[in-house]
Amino acid sequence: MSTDPTLENLLDEHRRFSPSGDFSAQANVTGAAYAQAATDRLGFWDEQARRLQWETPWRQTLDWSQAPFASWFVGGTLNVTVSCLDRHVAAGNGERIAIHFEGEPGDTEQISYAELLARVSQAANALTELGIGAGDRVAIYLPMIPSAVVAMLACARIGAVHSVVFGGFSAEALRSRIDDAQASLVITADGGYRRGAATALKPAVDEAVANCPTVKHVLVVKRTGQDVALTDLDVWWHDVVDRQPITHTPASFDSEHPLFILYTSGTTGKPKGILHTSGGYLTQAAYTHHAVFDLKPETDVYWCTADIGWVTGHSYVVYGPLANGSTQVIYEGTPDTPHQGRWWEIIDKYKVSILYTAPTAIRTFMKWGDEIPAGFSLRSLRLLGSVGEPINPEAWMWYRHNIGHDNCPVVDTWWQTETGAIMISPLPGVTAAKPGSAMRALPGIGAEVVSDHGEPVSNGGGGYLVLTEPWPSMLRGIWGDNQRYVDTYWSRWSQFYFAGDGAKLDDDGDLWLLGRVDDVMNVSGHRISTTEVESALVAHPAVAEAAVVGANDETTGQAIVAFVILRSGADIPTDVATELRAHVATEIGAIAKPKKILVVNELPKTRSGKIMRRLLRDVAENRHLGDVTTLADPAVMMLISDGMAAGTEQD
Repeated sequence: MSTDPTLENLLDEHRRFSPSGDFSAQANVTGAAYAQAATDRLGFWDEQARRLQWETPWRQTLDWSQAPFASWFVGGTLNVTVSCLDRHVAAGNGERIAIHFEGEPGDTEQISYAELLARVSQAANALTELGIGAGDRVAIYLPMIPSAVVAMLACARIGAVHSVVFGGFSAEALRSRIDDAQASLVITADGGYRRGAATALKPAVDEAVANCPTVKHVLVVKRTGQDVALTDLDVWWHDVVDRQPITHTPASFDSEHPLFILYTSGTTGKPKGILHTSGGYLTQAAYTHHAVFDLKPETDVYWCTADIGWVTGHSYVVYGPLANGSTQVIYEGTPDTPHQGRWWEIIDKYKVSILYTAPTAIRTFMKWGDEIPAGFSLRSLRLLGSVGEPINPEAWMWYRHNIGHDNCPVVDTWWQTETGAIMISPLPGVTAAKPGSAMRALPGIGAEVVSDHGEPVSNGGGGYLVLTEPWPSMLRGIWGDNQRYVDTYWSRWSQFYFAGDGAKLDDDGDLWLLGRVDDVMNVSGHRISTTEVESALVAHPAVAEAAVVGANDETTGQAIVAFVILRSGADIPTDVATELRAHVATEIGAIAKPKKILVVNELPKTRSGKIMRRLLRDVAENRHLGDVTTLADPAVMMLISDGMAAGTEQD
């Protein structure tokens, strides 16, 4: 029995993929960046901040005297949208396409930087007319359409603080966020398109604002044309925005002026509003977008598939790409509408060269079958990225082979809503990447894996991921609750930011994320990560996706219970459970063999694609299901529960 209190390091990975000589020769960032940042970390971030357009230079790079509350680029002033829009137009790039918009029904729009600046200026003028000023909070509840980007930038232009709420959230989730931020304006739409149908948004807003007295107006975009009931608060976007002047003179704001609040997705308790400010956030979002994706704004077409309701959509759809003058794709719909090759069709249509998406999407494509992407060229792609959760090695390999045709570097990125920008990732022109590993902290970032006692673990050890130095895009607190910020992130070790994730270092010192520490299983004294067991299961050719939980067990403390989705068209063993258990034992050891395996058609996921293991634990331990309102498909849990009750699990 193990007495080591830290996470155990079980899986072993020896495959390495170095960038080609041609890719390295043209890469934006070389290995010298690590040494530069190590020699003079603050000087390194000074250099990155100068990538933006500042109205007033800063007098101090970092003030950490009020730790854990940071101030970056102290005394500097800027307008975020000037760096994202005005300067590109002024440089003669106004005709460059900023956004290729693809609606789910097939409608399209090409928006240049000059046109986007005009639209943002009109929206900024409209917000001012509606009484919104610097520091006011604006809730945005929109589908993935150009008006969503325009709304965010219009808020930033006038110094208002936006709070984007994912358009799939319920009226109550929206109400709680509006109420916590004390928003005075809500921007929404009549509806959006999802899986071939128009879905309403306005009724949820009406229900939410009925209990939010701070809301003075609701600005409504006409997207679907479906009937909506108008209230005294409602104003049509086209009535108030379209008649505004297409120019707007932006004011400059302090580097620490609040830019946005983004609420982390929780199912219980008061919503947690993560606060980000302007100068430091934009510096790191822009730099990491330039460095990690090797962005060449003159030639690349970039596509991040995230919705703006999540932080990935903030940093790598809106602020980072536009600060860098990118041309990007925005898609409104789902990957399987009207067919399962829609993403690959879009990549070929727009000649996308950089794709950034989530492991859950990649595993879904694996489940659908290799023949679907094989029907498309995908030859325009030159770099692939992964975000949102640890990617298992087999999904990484499938992505590289089937989507990248074994020619594209894969950058597996780790970061959080709280960090604001990428923290750990391969550099695509430098790193010999390992499938499934985020590899190492980016230049200028301090990260370590530590034990329960806060001591760095040796290579080959597992523990807890912490950040050891303040970084420019770090959260500046939790909106309205600074003590909660301290208690949540700094109470375990006052000298470290605790990310809440488990991690390990392999024998080379490369970093592997093991998921949330809440998902660690304690089996006969061994602390085992769900991520490693899931990776072992998905390494079997019959398995497309897996979710693993620890269920209470009288003998071992916890027993491993696995829920697996089988690959379409795969050669399925007669006794799949026995074979999968033996496979896990071979991959990582007998201690990690699941006690029970349940074959399912779907897994319970949030609308951002994260597996809700809490609900699977409820099923595994025969408890009443908790709150399922944040699931993309609540009916999935009923099917899994019925299967468990019917005895279809494999012991």
